[in-house]
Amino acid sequence: MNDDLRKDQPQNEEVDLGQLFNAIGRLFSRFYRFIGRIFTGLFGVVVLFLLFIQKHFVKLVAVVVVGVILGTILDIKKEPLYVSTMVIEPNFNSVQQLYNNVGFYKELAKAKDSLSLSEALNITTKEAISIKNFSVESYSDENQKIVLFDRFVRSLDSTTKKAIDMKAYLKNFNSFDARFHTISVTASDNTVAKRIQPAIISSISNNSYFNLQKNISDSNIKLQDSLYKKQIAEIDSLQLLYKKVMLKEAERAIQGTNISLGETGEQNNKELSLINKMDELKIGLVELNNERGNKSSILNVISDFPRKGVRDSGILKSNKFLIPVLFLIVTALVLLLLSLNKYLKNYKRK
Repeated sequence: MNDDLRKDQPQNEEVDLGQLFNAIGRLFSRFYRFIGRIFTGLFGVVVLFLLFIQKHFVKLVAVVVVGVILGTILDIKKEPLYVSTMVIEPNFNSVQQLYNNVGFYKELAKAKDSLSLSEALNITTKEAISIKNFSVESYSDENQKIVLFDRFVRSLDSTTKKAIDMKAYLKNFNSFDARFHTISVTASDNTVAKRIQPAIISSISNNSYFNLQKNISDSNIKLQDSLYKKQIAEIDSLQLLYKKVMLKEAERAIQGTNISLGETGEQNNKELSLINKMDELKIGLVELNNERGNKSSILNVISDFPRKGVRDSGILKSNKFLIPVLFLIVTALVLLLLSLNKYLKNYKRK
């Protein structure tokens, strides 16, 4: 009986393995058939599309040609527009006011309120009419964002620094945090942007709050500069004193007086400490001069508006591209609807 059980066990295992492989084979077969049906369906759609193009090819080409001709005529008659760009660096938290002012100019230009725009920008009404749009956006890359993060972290205390995450800072980075910003003006007059630049700058520079912040910054820089120079003068005096002491000690050594090695080592350490402190003060002066240069104005103009703007052109903005595409899409939709209507009628008869 035991022998019979041993014979039946391998046979049952062979049967189970055979069923497993058959199930796997059926699964792969269904999968391949499913993929095949997908490709067959896609191929059918492509064929139907090509048949549609073949059937209405002449109509579609005619529509495109008419659109190109009409778009070219409109482009010739259309008033040319020019774009001028200026890059600035706002200081003393004036970036919010800058965006508000540019947004105000933009709304006036869109509303075609040439009188208010001419008064705001100190230009003639005719020049104000030529202005079509304003825009302002931040200009920053990953390197500039990292530099700003480094400056931000240095301004914090040691406890707060531990809670700041660089990835979170970069993720929450907004346009107001950027160092540089670009102002663009679109107008039919290619020279008007240069004439409105002083008004845009003065609208920020004449703000009493920003001028107060600038005066405080100038006073702090002058005070820090005087402290650095005073410390440098004191270190120079101490170094001269140490040199005199060392000369006297050298004279004593020549006369045979014993000198303590401990006192000599301590003297050298003090002199080395003064040299290191002097280097730190010189670096501080350089950074202070850089800060004085960067904050000499409320708005630093990195790049002025050009004397003449650049023609705002491009195939994607031209009527000879947009109108043919629009005509082609509308015509294709109409033909598809007619074909669908015809199919539904034939299907209803059947």
